[in-house]
Amino acid sequence: MYKVYGRVRSRAARVLWLLEELGVPYEHIDVGPHDPQVVALNGSGKVPVLVDGEHMITDSSAIMTYLADKHGDFTYPAGTIERAKQDALFHTVLDEIDAVLWVAARHGFILPEDKRVPAVIDCTKWEFERNLARLEARLEGPFLQGEKMTIADILLTHCLNWANGAGFPVTSRKIKDYAKEMRARPASQRMGALTPA
Repeated sequence: MYKVYGRVRSRAARVLWLLEELGVPYEHIDVGPHDPQVVALNGSGKVPVLVDGEHMITDSSAIMTYLADKHGDFTYPAGTIERAKQDALFHTVLDEIDAVLWVAARHGFILPEDKRVPAVIDCTKWEFERNLARLEARLEGPFLQGEKMTIADILLTHCLNWANGAGFPVTSRKIKDYAKEMRARPASQRMGALTPA
């Protein structure tokens, strides 16, 4: 059985959601970054961490790719043009959406106060909106690549949830409708229910 270390309100949500979609058993260890259990597995103290038997994998994107490939679902086969397009979308979301949100979070509350540059946050909101508009043009519907849901959809929806909580503008009706449909998926609802009261 897989073990997933990390809180639902972190990038661990991506991994938990995928496991719910795959319908495979797992144990969720609800701990935050730098918890001693996490540090014992990952010296950086970052979550999520996936334990699969004797093996440990860090980084939500690596974990998602591993699980999707291992179970042959929510991904296209390696070496296909569809997989290349999926990877391009996945990395676009990481580079242009996730990374922008992370910069804002770091300058908002994560970095030591004397290292924060609050003006960066306004810039990241502008960049986020611009990048999301470009991504919207690539949204084929109902999923990013048309009829097949992939790990890129889980990644993007998690980032949209993060953006919403951080006060980032999502003005596109097409993106809002897409996110609403993704959040309504039973696996997403089950993952969300893991949040402690």
